[in-house]
Amino acid sequence: MSSAAADRSRRMAPWLLSGPALVLFLAMLLAPLLLTGILSFHVFDGIGTIDESYSLKNYLEILSDDYYHEIFLRTAGMAGAVTLLCVLLGVPETIILSRMRSPWRGLFLVVILAPLLISVVVRTLGWAILMGNNGLLNEAMLWLGIVDEPVRLVFTLTGVIIAMTHVMVPFMVISVWASLQKLDPQVEQAGLSLGASNFTVMRRVVLPQVLPGILSGSIIVFALSASAFATPALLGGRRLKVVATAAYDEFLSTLNWPLGAAIALILLVANIIIILGCNRLVERRFRQVFES
Repeated sequence: MSSAAADRSRRMAPWLLSGPALVLFLAMLLAPLLLTGILSFHVFDGIGTIDESYSLKNYLEILSDDYYHEIFLRTAGMAGAVTLLCVLLGVPETIILSRMRSPWRGLFLVVILAPLLISVVVRTLGWAILMGNNGLLNEAMLWLGIVDEPVRLVFTLTGVIIAMTHVMVPFMVISVWASLQKLDPQVEQAGLSLGASNFTVMRRVVLPQVLPGILSGSIIVFALSASAFATPALLGGRRLKVVATAAYDEFLSTLNWPLGAAIALILLVANIIIILGCNRLVERRFRQVFES
């Protein structure tokens, strides 16, 4: 075999080895999306059947109806609030965790990540019990005199955000933890030796270095929160709809599959646009950090 043929074989080897997995990925991901996209252009006739003709009616209905505008804005606000809370809670939590000594560090890391081993439905039902009118949270606030009567948390957006934050914090911790493992402790010590305070070192040395982890964690949390179904459905109820529950209702309640498919695709496109836009903005603002 000539050297040119050998070089060509070496270049093609990764593609040939990953080919079966790539084909399976495309079949399992892109094929359903393509079928959903085609379905979204069909028309529901109102009596339980789908017309074979194609139209933009479903998309025009969603984009022009204030009812869907409210649902999409509520979903974006919920996902944004959950992401912000996960950053405020997860980043300090991970930094403190990284400074613990063994075996406490491993123990607390297991405690933080343990909720991922429990079904999201079970965790959500647990929060429904805690936040009920006779739940532990209201009983504690009444006993402490913080409130005079039970605070309504179930079937409210506040309750959904609280439960969603508990569900999503481990994803933020994992992302920030991966960035912290690459941080050289001597950089912090150098800053302290030059007269900087602990707060200044944290603000100007540590946080910029873990910014890629914060960004990746925020992307994961926002995407999962915006498309979450179980927690908003169980804690939000039928009236507090988000995009995922609205698509579910169109598919299984009204049987308007084309409209449900259009809602799902608009959510996907909106998610991609928001994530890519925020990613580009942060990378441009902190270009030196991402290029290092």
